Amino acid sequence: MNTTTAQTVSPSSSPSTALTATADTPVKVAVIVGSNREGRFGPVVAEWLLRRVRGHEGFEADVVDLAEVDLPTSLSYRPSAEVIAELAKITPKLAEADAFIVLTPEYNHSYPASLKNVIDWHREEWQAKPVALVSYGGISGGLRAVEHLRQVFAELHMVTVRDTVSFHNAGALFDDEGNHRDPSAADAAAKGMLDQLQWWAWALRGAKEVRPYGS
Repeated sequence: MNTTTAQTVSPSSSPSTALTATADTPVKVAVIVGSNREGRFGPVVAEWLLRRVRGHEGFEADVVDLAEVDLPTSLSYRPSAEVIAELAKITPKLAEADAFIVLTPEYNHSYPASLKNVIDWHREEWQAKPVALVSYGGISGGLRAVEHLRQVFAELHMVTVRDTVSFHNAGALFDDEGNHRDPSAADAAAKGMLDQLQWWAWALRGAKEVRPYGS
């Protein structure tokens, strides 16, 4: 005869209590500007994106601009004092984030080395968190970079939200003040993506409060 032993769950750690509490707490989202290229177009798209994130109820946004971080491409388990100082600019922001938005251009059918480098310098900071992807480029709008990133983030135990925002021939879409010339479709896409990111952030944060990931 098979028997099942019931486990007692305290009210403070019950799934319903945890999910209710997490829905009332703003989602800390780290917006990662993935390009560090000279003359990059990324800051224009980043400012547009940040206005949408900060205008969306329930988010607290922090910016991680990879042009402001100088990490070596040689990974080390015993980084130098100089590398530790560079990591200090970014690692705490990644660790504290409930969710991420990665803004990437497309270079040679993929995403830039600066983004891969910062991804590889971290691991636990990414795990069991959702990430939304925003891309820009020429005719492809950076979507090939997005599809490559989905594979990388899956390896890091992350959830990539289904909807993205992409800017095809991005330079022609924004005026000299950084405003989108015809924002209705992009605004709608951003709202849908942010709604999904928020849902996943609530769900995963609440689940981890009940049971740590991987336990």
